[in-house]
Amino acid sequence: MTFAGNGIGITRGIAIGEAHIMQRGLLDISPRLIDKAGIPAEIKRFRLAVKGARARLKEIRQRIPENTRSDIIAFIDTHLLMMNDAALVEVPIELIHKHAYAAEWALQLQRQSLVKVFDTMDDPYLRTRKDDVEHVVNQIQVSLLELDDDNDEDLDGKVILALDLNPADTIVMRHQGIAAFITEFGGPMSHTAILARSLGIPAVVGVHGITRLLRHGELVVVDGEQGVVLAGADQTILSHYQERIDAAWGRDAQLRSLIGKAATTREGVPVLLMANIELPEDIQSTRELKADAVGLYRTEFLYMNRQEMPDEEEHYQTYRQVVEGLNGIPITIRTLDLGADKQVDGCTTSSCNPALGLRAVRLCLKEPKMFQPQLRAILRAAVHGPVRIMIPMLSTLHEVRKLKTLIAEAEEALSAEGVAFAKGIPLGGMIEVPAAALAADAFSRELDFLSIGTNDLIQYTLAIDRVDDEVNYLYDPLHPAILRLIQMVITAGQQAGIPVSMCGEMAGDPRYIPLLIGMGLREFSMQPGSLLIAKELLLQLDAAKLARQTRKLMKRLGERDFELQLRKICN
Repeated sequence: MTFAGNGIGITRGIAIGEAHIMQRGLLDISPRLIDKAGIPAEIKRFRLAVKGARARLKEIRQRIPENTRSDIIAFIDTHLLMMNDAALVEVPIELIHKHAYAAEWALQLQRQSLVKVFDTMDDPYLRTRKDDVEHVVNQIQVSLLELDDDNDEDLDGKVILALDLNPADTIVMRHQGIAAFITEFGGPMSHTAILARSLGIPAVVGVHGITRLLRHGELVVVDGEQGVVLAGADQTILSHYQERIDAAWGRDAQLRSLIGKAATTREGVPVLLMANIELPEDIQSTRELKADAVGLYRTEFLYMNRQEMPDEEEHYQTYRQVVEGLNGIPITIRTLDLGADKQVDGCTTSSCNPALGLRAVRLCLKEPKMFQPQLRAILRAAVHGPVRIMIPMLSTLHEVRKLKTLIAEAEEALSAEGVAFAKGIPLGGMIEVPAAALAADAFSRELDFLSIGTNDLIQYTLAIDRVDDEVNYLYDPLHPAILRLIQMVITAGQQAGIPVSMCGEMAGDPRYIPLLIGMGLREFSMQPGSLLIAKELLLQLDAAKLARQTRKLMKRLGERDFELQLRKICN
């Protein structure tokens, strides 16, 4: 049949192949009670299901080729660890014991409880971490319901159609030779989407009804860059896409050839290209792509899905692993950004508007006993390689001065204890609150470096929730007010002689890099997968010409021809 549809393209690849519809999808779990006399047997059934799901994951882990990148294997390892987590294993057992729920329903209730926590998060990446919960729960439910595994079919060259896919399925099918996949659900920052990009699988998500509209064996075109899905295409269209596939092979080789090449503009102006990372496993791709540094290392994962706070030793061992793994690549560790969208289990703080409440540096300064273990661990880990400390959501100079006092106290205590630590670690701040951007000149005199967090800066400045479908159309990185604030921060850094970087999504978007270069930005931190594309673009840019164009543009903010002048730079 003829079909043309659009979804969310999550990779840059294109594929042509026969459709293969996976029947397994979202499980329908209904409320069910059991006889109280059967509670011990039900608990035993649940434990066996967890054991079976764990065994299946271990089997998948063993089937992955040894030369597979460590960051890809980490997805399976993460799910294996979660199957030992009390939140997923012990809490359902408590519900079975207390309420005589059937195992499936007890697990489903706990899933809903955990997902609700993640759904309140503002950060798009952390919000989609709920996918881990969904996928692990689904694997246990499959074991409970004794459903068949359909990963043993011949999938070589096939285009997979499914309601959704979990990372384990994606990895296995990749090694079975699938050409691409299309799902009805999912988003660009889900773990399955991230895996698709890491594995180089062309994929489109969010194509509603695709599993009902197409049939097994139909020839399907998947354009992961444009988010287009075609079936029943004629030979002319098929030839067009085949030519694009052939060209992509050469383009990938061309990008890979840039690994190790200095990032400069056309006339030789040096630019620092850094990686944003979160998990220790992310260091592999950072090293492979030879990033200049890690510009943002998020530490919130240490606090998620647990009742107790991580202690100093856990912080230290985690940071040491990352610092040593980077083998001399400098790293900027962002201190915890909890509160508001990112809550640690057991936290009772509430607010009518948590995004404007007690979070990030505000929470750290109010609860120094919670914050000191992290500070001490960072100082200790810095003995093993070049480390900087970055503080999120600064809004006043008082916060900076109080932080310096806490760092001095941590140094004094470590010295008295005879514990090795690094002195004089550079201290920087994230400029993501409009007040901080407006006072960037003052902050630049107190700090060693600044980093512009555009994700929050834009939503706070424009007073919109970027994850609210009703208003996120207003989320505009090129709004004149945003450009003014960015320029103010860059200029303040230049005048104070300190580095200014950008670590928000804007930094890794090729549409904005020319403008940012013209504004004087020379340090960009982005997802590792964007580094080579950014480098290729930089090598073609004329920094002096862009600076002249941008100076004229900044004088015309808000005028009628502003957008026309802007397009000349960004295009």
